[in-house]
Amino acid sequence: MQVALHETERIDDLLTHDLKIIQSEEVFAFSLDAVLLARFCTVPPRGKIVDLCSGNGVIPLLLSTRTAAGEIWGVEIQERLAGMGKRNIELNGLQERLHMVHADLKQIHRTLGASQYDLVTVNPPYLPVPAGEQNRNEHVAAARHELFCTLEDVVASSAKLLKAGGKMAMVHRPNRLVDICTWMRQYRVEPKRVRFVHPRQGEEAMMVLIEGIRDGKADMRTLPPLFVHEEGGRYCGELHAVFYGEKSELEPGGQKAPENDERNRG
Repeated sequence: MQVALHETERIDDLLTHDLKIIQSEEVFAFSLDAVLLARFCTVPPRGKIVDLCSGNGVIPLLLSTRTAAGEIWGVEIQERLAGMGKRNIELNGLQERLHMVHADLKQIHRTLGASQYDLVTVNPPYLPVPAGEQNRNEHVAAARHELFCTLEDVVASSAKLLKAGGKMAMVHRPNRLVDICTWMRQYRVEPKRVRFVHPRQGEEAMMVLIEGIRDGKADMRTLPPLFVHEEGGRYCGELHAVFYGEKSELEPGGQKAPENDERNRG
């Protein structure tokens, strides 16, 4: 399907299911964290899904390849990005299943309905608002810093949308993990799965993936770490498979070491 492109916009290939995405150098483009979140979360075979802080809608697009859910919503407060998200849905002919809303996540339960959703995903701004000068690009500043919502806002809004037993999945910085778990428990979303993402073996984690269940029981699993790059700079096999469309999700139990790996012997 043909859609209008604005100046500076381009169409990129998502490398799976023939999906395409409109992006622009003037706004914050999606990156690895969005792909990891879309491939980490536990997706219901059917039901209703919301993606908060949706940007140009990359996560709803990727989630559409993992489920027959007929109602997947993206929520984005920046009008330009929400507009790109709507055109991305049209570009891929997914208007019957995917929907993009230009709205503030703090009030979205009033529009979409509270306690109705099976899954809420969110790739929120990672950084507190700086005391000094911010990035002059307003779109990049809003994507990186908590200008429109705090971490508590994100968790509270997710909890309001979820039905009992529904899941919330988030990608964030590891140094916020304690805060994330604290807010999740305060809003009755019990942390259940955590996975750290490292650039390569021997280096500190750069991201954390976490999933919780609304009104769940206390029982959190820490999955094996994901090392993005192997020797030589190649993507690890698990990541390569989801990034290039060979698989639609990360290994549910984490990366498996090769059979000939010394760690598997004896």
